[in-house]
Amino acid sequence: MRNRTLTRTTNETTIDLSLELDGNGNAAIDTGVGFLDHMLTLFTKHGLFNLSVTCNGDLHVDQHHTVEDIGIVLGQAFASCVGTKEGINRYASVTTPMDESLSTVTVDISGRPYLIFHVDGLKEKVGDFDTELVAEFFQAFVNQAHINLHINLVYGHNSHHIIESIFKGFGRALDKATCKNPRIEGIPSTKGSL
Repeated sequence: MRNRTLTRTTNETTIDLSLELDGNGNAAIDTGVGFLDHMLTLFTKHGLFNLSVTCNGDLHVDQHHTVEDIGIVLGQAFASCVGTKEGINRYASVTTPMDESLSTVTVDISGRPYLIFHVDGLKEKVGDFDTELVAEFFQAFVNQAHINLHINLVYGHNSHHIIESIFKGFGRALDKATCKNPRIEGIPSTKGSL
C-alpha cells in the first residue's frame, strides 16, 4: 500500500500527517488555518487520496510557518508513497474550472524539483488567509516531493475561486500521474531511474 505517516516538530510547528495515495477522498484536516483546511480537503476529495493532518503552529506570529511546514511534510509523505515510481503514469495535466476561474496544473514526477507558478491578480487576503502563502505551500511541497509542477491561471477574478481551482486541479493531476499503468514496465524513463 502506498501510504505514509509522518510527525515533524520544530520550534514553529508540530505536524502529524498521514497520506494514502490509493484512497477514496477521505480528509481529516485541522491545521489551525481555516482556509488551508478547506483547500486541503478539496485536494484530498478530488485527488481521491486519504489525508489526515493536524498542526499546532505559531499562529500568534502569522500563518507562514504553518502553511509552509505542512507543504514540507506533505511533500515528504508523497515522495515516500510513490517510492521507486515503477509503473506510474508519471505525467498529468488537468484544467479545472471553478465558476469564472480556470486553471491548469501540469505535473511530472521526475525526481527533479521545479515550480512554475503563474497566478496573477490574487487579492492580498481571502478572509484572514495571506494569499502569497499559496506559492509558498507549493514550493515547499515541490522541494520535498521532487516533482516538476506548473500552475497556470488561465483567467479568473475571485481569489477564493482561483485558489480553489488550483487545489482541485493539483489533486486531480497528482492522482492521474501516480496511477499505476499496467502497460508501463518498470520506471517510466529512458534513463532507467527517476
